[in-house]
Amino acid sequence: MASISDVARHAGVSVTTVSKVINNYPDVSEKTRKKVNEAITLLRFEPNVVARGLVKKRSWTVGILLYNMMTNPFVAELTAGMKKALETSGYDLLHLSADFDDPHYSIVRHCASRNVDGIVVFGIGREHRMLLDLLQAEIPAMFVDTDLIGRRAGYITADNRDGIFKVMEHLAGLGHRRIAFISGNLGYVAGHNRFEGYRQGLAHFGLPYYTHYVEVCDFTMECAYTAMQRLLLLPERPTAVVCTSDLMAIGAMEAAHDAGMKVPGDVSVVGFDNTAFASVVKPALTTVNQNIFAIGEKAVGHLLEMIDNPDYSPPVHIEPVELVVRKSTAPPLIL
Repeated sequence: MASISDVARHAGVSVTTVSKVINNYPDVSEKTRKKVNEAITLLRFEPNVVARGLVKKRSWTVGILLYNMMTNPFVAELTAGMKKALETSGYDLLHLSADFDDPHYSIVRHCASRNVDGIVVFGIGREHRMLLDLLQAEIPAMFVDTDLIGRRAGYITADNRDGIFKVMEHLAGLGHRRIAFISGNLGYVAGHNRFEGYRQGLAHFGLPYYTHYVEVCDFTMECAYTAMQRLLLLPERPTAVVCTSDLMAIGAMEAAHDAGMKVPGDVSVVGFDNTAFASVVKPALTTVNQNIFAIGEKAVGHLLEMIDNPDYSPPVHIEPVELVVRKSTAPPLIL
């Protein structure tokens, strides 16, 4: 494994300069900073985070790394739960701003430069190189909706499969047989497990599976709006549409409204998350409550246990869910 001296020799600078680049000191020229970062990447150097912790002791700071925007209602609720868990702990929460497209960016160096004691990560695919680096560095970490574990890393997620199965049970009970599915990225554990719940629900209730009833995009309103437009133009359109987030469900309802259709009269719509929006949209949204606040709170709780106790076994925590039935679902008018 490369040392800081190796990096300094390769870049033709002093060890002190390398240290300044790692710790984001401003008094280093961009030319020198680039040269050092290139050497760090080439030599695959990572700071000894454990040694830094022994020198600096505890920083009483927990980092959060997000791919999604802070304006996302899920993220807002998740962060509120995290802050609640930190209220009496003496810790502060630090948002880490990452350039995910920068090949020189290192989450390990970022954590070291900010001297965080642990980190919560949300919205990043399990194959992303930075997460694998995080596991190898053994920085205490909790992943939300990313199924990665390590000696010092665990993950927490809702029971996504069961949540969608409950939706399918509800819609089948109302008499729906043509049920479509608008999904977020299937490469994420949440997207994959929700799709599995959809397939299991169809099979369990003897309902047909049509590939053209499945739309896969991201978790935004705009994406779901376009997907819903395509579904409503099908010769045999669905009588119910399951969306894997509340934002997507709102986009789908807007598309139905713009097409001159009523929800739930012409098409039932279901969401997932039970964010604050779900109860105030018209009609109020039937959705899956995954208790986002509790997920944030428990993610931090487990993280603090890891920080306090090096022998604490990182958890795999599956949070139970419940279906909240509101006004956006009803029996179909056509069978």
